[in-house]
Amino acid sequence: MERRTYVLVDGENIDATLGQSIFGRRPHPHERPRWDRVLAFAESTWDQPAQGLFFIAANGDVPMSFVQALTAMAYRPVLLSGTPDQKVVDIAIQRTLEELARRDADVMLASNDGDFVPQLGALVGTRKVGLLAFREMRSSAFVPLIERGLEFHDLEYDVHAFNEELPRIRVVPIDEFDPAQFL
Repeated sequence: MERRTYVLVDGENIDATLGQSIFGRRPHPHERPRWDRVLAFAESTWDQPAQGLFFIAANGDVPMSFVQALTAMAYRPVLLSGTPDQKVVDIAIQRTLEELARRDADVMLASNDGDFVPQLGALVGTRKVGLLAFREMRSSAFVPLIERGLEFHDLEYDVHAFNEELPRIRVVPIDEFDPAQFL
């Protein structure tokens, strides 16, 4: 079997980051990532097929239109339920990362959540491992892993997962500074 990249998406974390930290409100559909671009980025970055797993807490209604859209983009929706005190998406992603440690595959994780540092740390150095997140919003717990070889890709600036520029406040490298963006 051909080596592949598994793209694990913590959709709730990305959506919460957009809503709470970037927009200050629930993001509109056109302001969310184009998930097909994320898979295409993974495939082109490491020049191998990518399989997307999109983790969703579904303790009540199943968002069928969203599930159908994900399926059409070649993602496998992972619908999860549990008790109110369980972070079902985090638990499932942690278990998936642990299972991937036993397989000959690479992984990209879309999340800003530091809860995955131990599992990603076990993978860094043994295969290609990437983090897809917002630079200024990602957990600082990822920094030591980046120093060890975890590849970091900003969802907006590197992956180009959005149709419109997000209203982010970030540190701008002087070589990228364009005063027109601030006027």
